Amino acid sequence: MDDRQIISILDHTLLKPSATLAETLQVCREAWEWSTASACIAPCFVAPAAAAFPQLNLCTVVGFPLGFAATEVKIAEARAAVAAGAREIDMVIRFSWVRERQYDRIAGEIAAVKQAIGPAILKVIIETCYWDEEEKTALCRAVAEGGGDYIKTSTGFGPAGAELADIALFKRCLPPQVKIKAAGGIRTLEALRQFAAAGCHRIGSSNALALLAAKLQREGKKPGCR
Repeated sequence: MDDRQIISILDHTLLKPSATLAETLQVCREAWEWSTASACIAPCFVAPAAAAFPQLNLCTVVGFPLGFAATEVKIAEARAAVAAGAREIDMVIRFSWVRERQYDRIAGEIAAVKQAIGPAILKVIIETCYWDEEEKTALCRAVAEGGGDYIKTSTGFGPAGAELADIALFKRCLPPQVKIKAAGGIRTLEALRQFAAAGCHRIGSSNALALLAAKLQREGKKPGCR
């Protein structure tokens, strides 16, 4: 992928707990100007962001970042986010169910949230840094069985982020209809290129767009036109 193609698969992200509405709208403006895949923002800012940028693809998070909200709460969060203008939901699984090998309950929760949001895209965050290969393989099956549109590596709030080895494992284990999003710790141009080349359909990052935009501007190139 060239730099513009990588920008086109970015979820330009601002999920800092201290983020303000003004900062969030600036991220949305950058996402719109550079034609990223989405702007991934906090749920509380979805409605004003949708009002300010009605044609921008907005993504937000559910059960974030620890995943231990009740399923009913995640469903309510997801429905509210879609009603406010989000078109994509990144949901964190319940980690205790992985430790207890309750993969059927994970798949059931994914299915319930997916049903609640209708045509909106559901990305399922499994926080790969906590699990061994057997657990990650089982989680791939759970995401597929639950009807998740994407599997996502990380929240960015865990002890480690995306790893290329996990992308390779996902590609071996997932059916073709489940796509892959890498997120967490992807902070250099080289890392961006590696994850794109590895087959990620999305990359979530808070600083990737700044790196790529600066490079393109040095080359005399302007933001993408929609």
